[in-house]
Amino acid sequence: MQVKKAVFPVAGLGTRFLPATKASPKEMLALIDKPLVQYVVEEAVASGIEQVLFVTGRNKRAIEDHFDISFELEALLYEKGKDAELSQIRDIADMVNIFYVRQKQALGLGHAILCAREFVGDEPFAVLLGDDIIDGEKPCLGQLLEVYRKYKGTVLALEQVPLENISSYGCVKANHISDGTFEVTDMVEKPKPADAPSDLAIIGRYILTPAIFPILEKQEPGKGGEIQLTDAIRKLLSDEAVYGCRFEGVRHDCGDKLGFLKATVDMALKREEFNGEFKRFLRERLGCGKE
Repeated sequence: MQVKKAVFPVAGLGTRFLPATKASPKEMLALIDKPLVQYVVEEAVASGIEQVLFVTGRNKRAIEDHFDISFELEALLYEKGKDAELSQIRDIADMVNIFYVRQKQALGLGHAILCAREFVGDEPFAVLLGDDIIDGEKPCLGQLLEVYRKYKGTVLALEQVPLENISSYGCVKANHISDGTFEVTDMVEKPKPADAPSDLAIIGRYILTPAIFPILEKQEPGKGGEIQLTDAIRKLLSDEAVYGCRFEGVRHDCGDKLGFLKATVDMALKREEFNGEFKRFLRERLGCGKE
């Protein structure tokens, strides 16, 4: 069965970016000229996703407005003859079929996925977290889908991270089975470095089978008092195989202020309109002299 649906959990409060996120969702923070969430939706669409569900919370109306038609703005752009901007705005609204559901309580990522059960039905589906912007020649989700089509099971995006940072991630124990592909044998949520089974961290891209829903329904709260998706996938291991894909591409952790700054610089340097002048600006600021 093909994967055509994707779930975007966006109900978080974004406290690490206060006060910027006091009244605006963190997913709408602009990375140059596009909100973070748009980059991730574009990745999903480029991977073949046809339907997207946003699992939202209070104060997330800006996300709905961004992906909706804006009649007033389109009329203004049309009147001013700004055809390129008009096309860009229309493309956002026409990008993909979008649905919404509320996560009424912030009970964790696992609970957010459970909120998508009716939308998903009895199909495999993708989960994408908007904090992770992954820049590569192939969409990260597309790489996971290649593994799914070969092995027909749950697939996790994996990245090697320094062990001193592993306590910020879910971590897997896994056997390497082919180039960049692993069979997961165990996993733990945010282990201490000394307890980590590997340096392979779970990153915010997943392909899940509907078998995850009965597990999430009975899942007890884990670390942080939340229903952890990692804990549920660990239980799934006893019923079906779970795979990992060490993706190709550069990941920017935009849920972190420093990561967001790095992403801004990296993405700007790849843009032709900024590359020359911006690069010279950085060189001057860093005391490297001019080109």
